[in-house]
Amino acid sequence: MIALDTHAWFFWVNDSLDELSSKALESIQSEDTLGVSIISCWEIAMLVAKDRLRLNIDVQSWIDQALKYPGVKLLNLNPEITVLSTRLPGKFHGDPADRLIVATCMQNNISLISKDKKIHSWGNINVIW
Repeated sequence: MIALDTHAWFFWVNDSLDELSSKALESIQSEDTLGVSIISCWEIAMLVAKDRLRLNIDVQSWIDQALKYPGVKLLNLNPEITVLSTRLPGKFHGDPADRLIVATCMQNNISLISKDKKIHSWGNINVIW
């Protein structure tokens, strides 16, 4: 299993495959299970609520449909992940959603598909892009 950062999940579901790197797309296509953090559902909903993202259907319907894609597994939060997100090694930026997504990857010992340069440069998890 690999995890998809919120933007990678959105690009993949919306067939915006040109937004994904070739390495990211190849990884998605070769993996049986794609993890999506529950915090990514919240991020998509917040982007829509703030009018920073427009969908052609209701955000709840989009999330429901996107979670039904073959191989998608919703990665829930648990107390260990929430605490780990506050104890990330090194210097990690303060975005709570990114902290929770990264902590989820660490807890599950999985790689993350993300173009986020801050996560890449942090260097404490395997990031594919």
